[in-house]
Amino acid sequence: MKKSILILCIGLFSIPMLAQGGMWIPMLLEQLNEEQMQGLGMEMSAADIYSVNQSSLKDAIVHFGGFCTSELISPNGLLLTNHHCGYGQIQSHSTIDHNYLEDGFWAADYSEELPNTGLSATFINRMEDVTRQVLTGVTKEMTARERQSAIDKNLETVKAGIQKEAHQDVAIKPFYKGNQYFAFVTTTYLDVRLVGAPPSSIGKFGADTDNWVWPRHTGDFSLFRIYAGADNMPAEYSETNVPYKPKHFLPISLDGVEPGDFTLVFGFPGSTNQYLPSSAVRQIMEIIDPVRISIRDKSLAVLDRAMRQNPETKIQYASKFARIANGWKKWIGEVQGLEASNALAKKEKYEADFSEMVSSKPAWKTEYGSLLKDMKILYKDLDPYAKAREYFLEISSRNVEGLSVAGYFKTLIDRYDNNGAAGFTAYAQRLSPYLEGMYKDFDPSVDQEIFTQLIQMYFEDVDPQYLPADLYGAYTKVGTTVPTWAGAFYSQSGITSWANVSSWLDMEPEKAVELIRKDPLIGFYMELLEAYQEKVAVHYDQINEQLDELQRKYMAAQMEVFPKRRFYPDANSTLRVTYGQVKGYSPMDAVQYEHVTYLDGVIEKYVPGDYEFDVPNRLLELYRSKDYGQYADTNGKIPVCFIGTNHTSGGNSGSPAVDANGNLIGLNFDRVWEGTMSDINYDPDICRNIMVDIRYVLFIIDKYANAKHLVDEMELVHPKK
Repeated sequence: MKKSILILCIGLFSIPMLAQGGMWIPMLLEQLNEEQMQGLGMEMSAADIYSVNQSSLKDAIVHFGGFCTSELISPNGLLLTNHHCGYGQIQSHSTIDHNYLEDGFWAADYSEELPNTGLSATFINRMEDVTRQVLTGVTKEMTARERQSAIDKNLETVKAGIQKEAHQDVAIKPFYKGNQYFAFVTTTYLDVRLVGAPPSSIGKFGADTDNWVWPRHTGDFSLFRIYAGADNMPAEYSETNVPYKPKHFLPISLDGVEPGDFTLVFGFPGSTNQYLPSSAVRQIMEIIDPVRISIRDKSLAVLDRAMRQNPETKIQYASKFARIANGWKKWIGEVQGLEASNALAKKEKYEADFSEMVSSKPAWKTEYGSLLKDMKILYKDLDPYAKAREYFLEISSRNVEGLSVAGYFKTLIDRYDNNGAAGFTAYAQRLSPYLEGMYKDFDPSVDQEIFTQLIQMYFEDVDPQYLPADLYGAYTKVGTTVPTWAGAFYSQSGITSWANVSSWLDMEPEKAVELIRKDPLIGFYMELLEAYQEKVAVHYDQINEQLDELQRKYMAAQMEVFPKRRFYPDANSTLRVTYGQVKGYSPMDAVQYEHVTYLDGVIEKYVPGDYEFDVPNRLLELYRSKDYGQYADTNGKIPVCFIGTNHTSGGNSGSPAVDANGNLIGLNFDRVWEGTMSDINYDPDICRNIMVDIRYVLFIIDKYANAKHLVDEMELVHPKK
């Protein structure tokens, strides 16, 4: 590791001027991206986007709660993010009398803005490349564990040596599969208050049906505000705190977008895997995603029937259905997108080129010649364990709530065994409020049917060698049926009732543990878990550890063998820039999608009283009167959403879309279904990110909510004029 990966990254390269895609490190834009970005139409410099010495766009970008992105849009700490990012906070403030999810919420002034316990807003003050320090003493001869041990020791020393203010924190993250390390100096504000949110009929318009789909008509936004102490520094919530004064906030363009316009999305994408070998992509396409999809097919079918038969069940399971369907729909699109984009063939062609280059140099051939072959063998070895693992995790942790709760009680028993009554009590106190909320929306009869369907799949589709021997033997006995099991477990288990569960959590630990150990559903879960840990997890982890090390070497090899190619690191929830253009696309033969949707489309989809497609009366009135104010497009219509070629992922929810001059034009919230495979294989022909047009956001705030005082805080501009 004497040769810096950074040098490999920014050495001699040629830039195809119209190439797009990638999640780029902000501090490296000048070396790697500025020329290309300006070739796409950007008027800014790299220093306008990221700078330590002067205010820049990065100073307006905020990690919202650690799971979404948000941005500052006023000099008074006003934050814009997605409705789905703020959904938990909006829900927590909602009551029967003040249902902000249904009716929306708009604070008339600072005094009405609502505090949110546990919600944070984090800024990136600066980044530093600390690769050399972190990899000090690391040699090629080390095993993976020896290497990681040396790195772990270095990390604490490096972290302690980074200069920072008392109110700042430091985090060090690996990049390029552990070949490079960056330190992030951050400032986190802890007083973040809810300012405004449209009703769900606007903020979640289209809900599950339109999720991952274009054309889209969702006003997915909410407003918060950062508060600080009198010195503008982070402070715990206090009535005496004042709105934060930012180094930079985003001006807002009212000029709209046209095809070909430059777009930049700035945020915290969660996780991608762009550099997997073809053998890994094959496993995702043929094993992992199909298992997930087939399990959720069954689960969603049960929920759909139950929700259609009972209005109360529909309310109880609406959020759970959406959560399960979100991943299900994404994985279907991912597989179809990988197939449609010929991802495997492209990977194989790239690997053939890589192998040819490696063979051209004896040193490379010695060091890297067997990488792809070794990974292919290991992924083949991993296949059966990967399949069994997905079955276990999907069924026990993500779809059958009875088994999920059993998992929590297994942990409670472990805490008691390891730490006695004190360990039990501490975990029970944490668990109780969560489970109380869960049981409000739990129907044991529905869960029993999901259990029946999925356990049947588990015992039929997973190789018996990976199942509990005793349970499998009982399953194959004449006359044994899963419905019989399910009926016995759910009729005799205390897990099916919050009254029983809460009594366990409140009683004396020794007695509680005795009862928990005897519970039949918990006992069934523990048999599944024991078999999974002994027959699947241990082997999966061993193989995966080897693959992680080979993947790290493969990443380093690619960067060395192809010095003219630019490599961006996979997303890891750190600050990134992705850039592209406003652009429609063709998802299939004879179909062409335009780049923008309008309020007309909302009205076309309108179904009175429908959970997904109802429209508030006030919005209907504004549409009929065409009272659009200054927010209409040049054609007199109100734009709602638009799409671009920006490479986004989970975590980019709430990210700002800015124009060539750094003005806010939209709010990122989703991807198109055909392009959900972008986490694995970004293809500029069909991968599109979906953004709320900022003019729709302002229209809803001003005309719909009569909250113009919020718009008055903002700086509205006309850069095209």
